[in-house]
Amino acid sequence: MSAIMNTYGRLPVTFVSGEGSWIKDTEGKTYLDALCGIAVTGLGHAHPAVVNALTTQGSQLIHTSNLYGIERQQELADALTRISGMDKVFFGNSGAEANEAAIKLARKYGHQRGISEPVIMVMTKAFHGRTMGTLPATGNAKAQEGFGPLLGGFIRVPYNDLETLTKVAKANSNVVAVMLETVQGEGGLATASLEYLQGVRELCSANEWLMMVDEVQTGNGRTGSYFSYQQLGFVPDVVTTAKGLGNGLPIGACLARGVAADVLQPGSHGSTYGGNPLCSAVALAVVNTIEQEGLCNNVLEMGEYLATAFRQRLQGNGKLVDIRGRGLMIGLVMNQDCPQLVAKALEKGILINVTAGNVIRLLPALNLNKQDADKIVELVCELIDTLE
Repeated sequence: MSAIMNTYGRLPVTFVSGEGSWIKDTEGKTYLDALCGIAVTGLGHAHPAVVNALTTQGSQLIHTSNLYGIERQQELADALTRISGMDKVFFGNSGAEANEAAIKLARKYGHQRGISEPVIMVMTKAFHGRTMGTLPATGNAKAQEGFGPLLGGFIRVPYNDLETLTKVAKANSNVVAVMLETVQGEGGLATASLEYLQGVRELCSANEWLMMVDEVQTGNGRTGSYFSYQQLGFVPDVVTTAKGLGNGLPIGACLARGVAADVLQPGSHGSTYGGNPLCSAVALAVVNTIEQEGLCNNVLEMGEYLATAFRQRLQGNGKLVDIRGRGLMIGLVMNQDCPQLVAKALEKGILINVTAGNVIRLLPALNLNKQDADKIVELVCELIDTLE
């Protein structure tokens, strides 16, 4: 019996090494990794820049404390604020922690405006984390089950529905922020329209609400720009990210601009490990590599290449309902629930995921090449062919 708590329905495989888009298990079998640890290893496995940053910084200084200056953290903050258009950043250890920081920031912002019971508008099928602070923001009843009473101060409205958001928000004088994802990674890869997102931005600006965009999964080049909002014509007040930022090392970031950037002050929030020298050095290497190797352009090219190939291969078979997402965040919507494909994919030598019951989620490396892309299409289509 395992000494590990049974919080995951683990598949019967253990990986020991990897290179690029390929990963090897304890039996020596290789797999094409089209999941990247759920959008984490965006540069693939054992990328030289990551290995170099890890070994170099690891041999110098791994951790001090945020009571002192951290050189690599400052460099990372400078890079992220320059890229994002934000003013300041708080570092934590995960996407959930980044979103916790955003929620606390929004509440503090509300109190500073004299609102004693601030409210954050959140979306149906959203996923912002599993901590007690982010759980009520997450629109997943199964994830919430058994953990009540949940933290109050959230109102949920339909995703991608500006009319309802406007109506409900304006009926509540305590609203201080709107929190959303541009693509709902855990929510079946539902994708917000340009008009909706720009409308939310206008609504927030008009009412002095914070527009808070969760880019935990969509950020760090995943959709074809460093952050997804950069190709959608608006700038949020707060943006959170994690996953691909550290290529596997635990680091998350909550970025803010304008008045939101100065809400949190000494004593109002903190993190023991957040942005320590080792994680910051690796994250900085990731950021630099994404920029220097032009990976966002490759994401756009390969994303379109994969979508076109899937449409051509699956045209007329009646099983493919839609293709969702942006860049290399791809959701193949099936006409039936298909969670069994995850285990079948493992047998075929490819790592995929099924979310929302009927959506095959593909999150391959940002530096994916056409040869591996063709292999993904071949193997995934063979899996889809097994569906009734």
